[in-house]
Amino acid sequence: MKILLQCSEILNMRVIIQRVQQASVTVQDTVCGAIGPGLLVLVAFSPTDTRKEMEWMTRKILQLRVMSDSEGKMNLSVEDTKGDILIVSQFTLFADCRKGNRPSYIQAAPPEQAKQLYDAFVQYFQSQTRLKVQTGIFAADMKVLLLNDGPVTISLDTNS
Repeated sequence: MKILLQCSEILNMRVIIQRVQQASVTVQDTVCGAIGPGLLVLVAFSPTDTRKEMEWMTRKILQLRVMSDSEGKMNLSVEDTKGDILIVSQFTLFADCRKGNRPSYIQAAPPEQAKQLYDAFVQYFQSQTRLKVQTGIFAADMKVLLLNDGPVTISLDTNS
């Protein structure tokens, strides 16, 4: 039973959310996505992810109360503050470092499937908000620059 629980915890969509004052993604010396105050969302997919996981994650990200109110308390969502969103694919969120010194990524969706999931996630996310949503380029060698605000960093998966 414990092994089944571990597998179900591993095989799910994962994100790292960072509250930022600004963030950008550069590919081959060209900025392809840039935002002001808001959230940087690093996202990875497993082979079993479906639209259900994307919908849950989108709602959670948009409603998560991690933005500061007028008293400096994390009491507002990114939608409340009309912040920006930068979504960047990052399969390394599935790094398994339990054995040896070289991470294994076998829990991550294969590249072709992950690209389809990433594109679908971005499209769905954009359809659910009027906020500015920028992206990186899937599978590109990206340089991500951010000014973390807080710092506030939240790790989520669809089992959270």
